[in-house]
Amino acid sequence: MSTSGPIAISAGKETAENTSNLIYECIRDDILSGALKANTRLKISQLARQHNTSTNPVREALQQLRGEGLVLFTPNQGARVRPINMEFVRDVAEVGNLLEPYLLQLFVETASAEDITELERLQDEIEALNFEDKDRHTDLNNTFHQTMYERHYNRVAVGVWKQHREIMNAISKRIPIALGRQEAILKEHRALIDAIRKQDVKAAQEVLAQHIGDAGKHLVDQLRIEEARAEQKT
Repeated sequence: MSTSGPIAISAGKETAENTSNLIYECIRDDILSGALKANTRLKISQLARQHNTSTNPVREALQQLRGEGLVLFTPNQGARVRPINMEFVRDVAEVGNLLEPYLLQLFVETASAEDITELERLQDEIEALNFEDKDRHTDLNNTFHQTMYERHYNRVAVGVWKQHREIMNAISKRIPIALGRQEAILKEHRALIDAIRKQDVKAAQEVLAQHIGDAGKHLVDQLRIEEARAEQKT
């Protein structure tokens, strides 16, 4: 089962909603990291004991994960972990490929000199880090993209982007970034900044679409390699 320890819940300090959110985050992280294996049964009573809480927050967390596609419900069998396979990653990546160019348009049209300076500052830090710390790179990369989307008026779209971004980040933690992909990431970010500086919406969207598409393909290819190696060991 999950490797996460029990959640400390103090009466009067944590609302039921906060409790459900904490449990949701723990279960989601365990699914995406592989700590909870594909098709593992998720028993509500067992999860409640493990996280030192009642069954209601667990039920709510599982329903939320069901909405994200990470938990599957089967009649008479209950909840189980969805396999995080190549098809799932492909589908999540395609959502980003459709959504991010839409979110980008407003930023390109309204970007100030200060906005572009901030993107350049973040990119300078990404390049200086040079992928030596994967967690730090992920944080910087998230901030780079969020800077372009966070002020968009469509908060629903921004929320969906954040949700899918978190899923992709969690999956990619166990996947190495190939050297060729590292070089491409840096070039694509610079090309994106250049298009934004010129306020060229079409060029910026084309660069971003390639950037996201290649990232998704890279992740799928790495998962394919991982699965092939696992099969060889069995």
